[in-house]
Amino acid sequence: MLTRRNNKNGDELSILGFGCMRLPVKGGNIDEPRAIAMIRDSIDKGINYFDTAYFYHSGKSESFLGKALSGGYREKVKIATKLPPFMVYKLEHGKKIFSTQLEKLQTDYIDYYLLHMLTDKPMFDRMVSLGVLEWLEQLKAEGKIKNLGFSFHGSKTDFELIVKAYPWDFCQIQYNYLDENNQATKSGLQLAASMGIPVIVMEPLRGGRLVNHLPAKVIDAFKSYNKERSNVEWALRWVWNHPEVHVVLSGMSTEEQLAENIRIANEAYPDSLTIEELDIFDKVKQTMAELTKVSCTACGYCMPCPAGVNIPGCFSVYNDKYLLGDKSSRWKYMQTLGALSEKPANALTRELEGIFYKPLVGIGRKIIKIKSKKFKK
Repeated sequence: MLTRRNNKNGDELSILGFGCMRLPVKGGNIDEPRAIAMIRDSIDKGINYFDTAYFYHSGKSESFLGKALSGGYREKVKIATKLPPFMVYKLEHGKKIFSTQLEKLQTDYIDYYLLHMLTDKPMFDRMVSLGVLEWLEQLKAEGKIKNLGFSFHGSKTDFELIVKAYPWDFCQIQYNYLDENNQATKSGLQLAASMGIPVIVMEPLRGGRLVNHLPAKVIDAFKSYNKERSNVEWALRWVWNHPEVHVVLSGMSTEEQLAENIRIANEAYPDSLTIEELDIFDKVKQTMAELTKVSCTACGYCMPCPAGVNIPGCFSVYNDKYLLGDKSSRWKYMQTLGALSEKPANALTRELEGIFYKPLVGIGRKIIKIKSKKFKK
């Protein structure tokens, strides 16, 4: 398994990380015998970075991972888990969550701890105002957290504000060949790298949509160069080609997915794609641009919007709904456009909301005590 060095702390991290959000299931629950076998097999074959979160698999992912890493496996790996800001409206809530996470994971420290799913700078500022950052720094001093970072779903502007607002140990962004100009964007990746901040990449396959929902013209473009290379390999190699990326997370649900990803991770060096291969990606991006509903390049020249709308972000979710048949577009719309942030940036009422959207968001905002400065409907 190839590794990339975290120069902040000297960790040699496997370039493939195991995302514990899409574990194999049986009868609606994690298929523990099968999933444990996959976890331990992946460790034996070189994976040493495991990513989970407080609410993955309906809150059962952390407990499962703790069980899977018992018997000496914990000492061989780095565990990443996350504090959900939308569940923290008092410092005591964060402390209770963290204590529960240690218990579930059967460990007394977390290697890589993240503020989960930040969407804008006000969300980060709220954590600061509650004393969360100060408390997490104390946990670092006590050795209960080794590295402090954040995962991000929002606009390029907010990513830049957040990444510059604190001396982060690492960050986690969504990045793939379709999202080169969405969310944190390539410039955000390069900014973090220029600041010496290691970058973990999530959603390299867009939850499988860059595998199973590609337009026929895109598949034909890939096959024209290499008929044997799968959509998975094309997508993963594109991300790993970036030397700024340290780890690529993959939520592997089957033994076949694990085997394929490990094979690719043993071969995917940075800057290894040929000119011809990069030309194929240019053709693919051009084809996908031609098939999108709105020809938005996310250049940002339309921003800032006087109404507070994240215009490129709205177009991105809208395009995905039709281009990739994205059934999770409504959730992504809420997640990435700040439905539970101080300044929501959404504007697609007819396409991506519906009669229950506003009441549900209103309830959520009351629960976490967020008052909106501008909640445009």
